[in-house]
Amino acid sequence: MDLREQILDLAQRARSASIAIGDLDTRTKDAWLARSAERLEAARDAIFAANEKDMQAAHEKEIAEPLVNRLSLGGGKWEDMIQGVRDIIALEDPVGQISDYSVRPNGLRIGRMRIPLGVIAMIYESRPNVTVDAAALCVKAGNAVILRGGSEAIHSNLALGDELRAAARETGVPEDAVVVVPTTDRAAIDVLLKANQSIDLIIPRGGPGLIRKVVENSTIPVISHDAGVCHIFLDASADAEMATAIVLDSKLKQMAVCNGLETLLCHRDAAQTTLPRVLKALHEEGVEIRGCPATLEAFSDAQAANDEDWPAEYLDKIVAVKVVENLDDAIAHVRRFGSNHTEVIITNDYANSQAWLRRVNSSTVGINCSTAYADGFRLGLGAEIGISTSKLHAYGPMGLEGLTTRKFVLTGDGQLRE
Repeated sequence: MDLREQILDLAQRARSASIAIGDLDTRTKDAWLARSAERLEAARDAIFAANEKDMQAAHEKEIAEPLVNRLSLGGGKWEDMIQGVRDIIALEDPVGQISDYSVRPNGLRIGRMRIPLGVIAMIYESRPNVTVDAAALCVKAGNAVILRGGSEAIHSNLALGDELRAAARETGVPEDAVVVVPTTDRAAIDVLLKANQSIDLIIPRGGPGLIRKVVENSTIPVISHDAGVCHIFLDASADAEMATAIVLDSKLKQMAVCNGLETLLCHRDAAQTTLPRVLKALHEEGVEIRGCPATLEAFSDAQAANDEDWPAEYLDKIVAVKVVENLDDAIAHVRRFGSNHTEVIITNDYANSQAWLRRVNSSTVGINCSTAYADGFRLGLGAEIGISTSKLHAYGPMGLEGLTTRKFVLTGDGQLRE
């Protein structure tokens, strides 16, 4: 069969599997998760060999270093991935939960029950750990998942997928609950984006080019985020020691991720006190400072920023810095240049902290904490399938609940519409 027929066949098989998965009890789904973790651990050497093959190919193609770093399963990513699978076992199964219970005047009882979305297609780049995270979350939430990773991670993704599917065979879960697209042909994506009869939702994870392609060409609903232009605002009352620690963690913990700090805003009254200390600490860690004129006055090692720096997602040791007059100006800057991802205020002023929470409507908003907490694992979701910066259906890190929808359920005693 040709490529189109092959991809549509995979999608149809996932659709058939999704019907069966929706009927599975929690015990069976958790047994699959446990067995998946066991099989992955047992196959670690073979999977790392496949990952090394992808890494070597990436270096030969001179792929940018941040993308190569995302491709690796090392550096603690393997342990986090396996632990994420096991953590999902402990999470409450959302399928079948009834909420918003009420009784109408005629005695009709009404609730809303969580149900699976159906078939979810993940289209992503690098990060082979997404293969496992996405599969674990989707199946626990009663969905089938089609995984189309980037060509740069094909060997890693196929090796991981083989273990997940084998675990399904061993635990009574439909094997096609997890489908890894076996081809690197980009035309496969075009077919997936039009497979309305089999796929209910598309979730892309990757660079701006991939996100744009999916959003512009899909005839299926899409949940995505464009970029992680995350901000920290140093309020006038910010504690310098706390601010320094938070900024360093937000920028340096993992630079090649969407929740990393990209723009630092500072209240005018803190520009000659707190800001120089923070920028000195960043500079000593090798971070390039690109600042506004007031920033250049406060820190002589900064370079002049230009208009392209404020909306930039660097994913590198670079940070844009701007001194603003007040809280209102900081919020205006976030609204203009932000990407609805993550914004944090560092302050000891309660009124300002609450105004920040209320007025900044990004998907994750914080007070006195690192932007790195905009992560499903850190927020207690067990793992995340992605971060949505579009407000419909889900917003922010998406865990199990974000992979379900709700139906109305009615319980009566013979009530008729009057």
